[in-house]
Amino acid sequence: MASSRKRQAAEPDPRHESRPFFAFADNSCVSAELKTQVGAVLRRHLRAGSHLRVGLSGGIDSVVLLHVLVRGGLWPAAQLSAVHVNHGLSPNAARWAGFCKRYCQRLGVPLHVEAVRVARGNSTEAAARAARYAVFAAGGEPVVLAHNRDDQAETLLLQLLRGAGPRGLAAMPEMKAATGAMPVVVRPLLDVPRAAIAAYARRHRLRWVEDESNLDQSYVRNFLRHDIMPRLLKKLPGTDLTLARAARHQAEASALLDVLAVQDLGAGRTSGRLPLRQLAPLAPNRARNALRYFLRVNGVAMPDADRLDELLRQATTARNDARVCVNVGGGIELRRFRDALYIVHALPRLESAFELKWDGRGTLALPQLGGSLRLARRKGAGIAAPALRAEVLTVRVRRGGESLRLRSGARRRTVRNLLQEAELPPWIRERLPFLYIGNRLAAIPGLGVDAGFQAGPEQAGLLPVWTPD
Repeated sequence: MASSRKRQAAEPDPRHESRPFFAFADNSCVSAELKTQVGAVLRRHLRAGSHLRVGLSGGIDSVVLLHVLVRGGLWPAAQLSAVHVNHGLSPNAARWAGFCKRYCQRLGVPLHVEAVRVARGNSTEAAARAARYAVFAAGGEPVVLAHNRDDQAETLLLQLLRGAGPRGLAAMPEMKAATGAMPVVVRPLLDVPRAAIAAYARRHRLRWVEDESNLDQSYVRNFLRHDIMPRLLKKLPGTDLTLARAARHQAEASALLDVLAVQDLGAGRTSGRLPLRQLAPLAPNRARNALRYFLRVNGVAMPDADRLDELLRQATTARNDARVCVNVGGGIELRRFRDALYIVHALPRLESAFELKWDGRGTLALPQLGGSLRLARRKGAGIAAPALRAEVLTVRVRRGGESLRLRSGARRRTVRNLLQEAELPPWIRERLPFLYIGNRLAAIPGLGVDAGFQAGPEQAGLLPVWTPD
């Protein structure tokens, strides 16, 4: 009778799958097969001795992954840490964080718990994922995540239903190279089926937490997991393996499309500026591919197909003097100026009466203008230091009719003409800070300092430096 009770405690009871916890005894045995799989992936993508951060939700997949790493001896505990993101979406969230703390203490792995705010709505799942990855990005070290083969199959189906192209259908890569602030991401369980992970957990009598939202079929992923995938597997055994293989094929196709885009645009397209002469001669499908690549390497969320086509049409057919502006979402606009396309962060409407007093110290953040301003010390250049000490320094924006004399004895020039000669795009002109000393225009960063305020050849000067965000 005692052995029967013990066996019941070691296996999840399907009648209680919505409970936050499954209770099992702990055990330090390891599975050679899973250890071999995880070890091979780590050796492929990570340097020995690297410090790794493991995403630990407390669910069965991440619990098993951390167990394999530590108890399997695949990575020294001193070079591991775990990260638990508390999304605050479940009444059990605090209990899950507590479980992760106790589990990491048993394994001797440091744990960082980060609470985030997630907006509820139609895209709660996407918002939670974005918040989670923002936490991962903050550390800098490689991140190890526990997505498995079933997750990969579900992701492919989701992307198909969204009408994604090859890059979306590639689903999740085993290793994603560092991009921007996000470090390297490695998924050692991506070729491991969920059933094998569950078998490992039962064999080692592990405990884990169960997110009750995983049973909510109002989420499309859960609908696929609990309704569609079981039917497919019953009718076509091995569907999960087939879909994962299809994702790998799409990843290869996506990589080849990136190679083509680099041939069309060149590799150095992360400046947010795309010369249109590179798009104009391309066939429409090839131009769309190049434009998608340009947006992605600049960190812009991909617009839908209709908006992308409209952007391409306006960029390549509008007159040179036309003000092309397409909002692609996420606070990003694509604008055309002269013969190039620019990625521009949308800013709120600016009042012409904008005015701000400044003591000239440090860096002045001006989110209203989309940048920051500082005064760099320069001998014989910039604004003469005594002039700044004599009167109040004020930052304004262009109101019209301003002029500067850039050299002693020269005639005054209108700021309008100076801006045109500088070939600054209109959205930059509108947000340039104008520096006034008293009631006189003293300087405009990038255009020059009025002769009446310029530092002499041997005089200490302060050069206005404007840095757009």
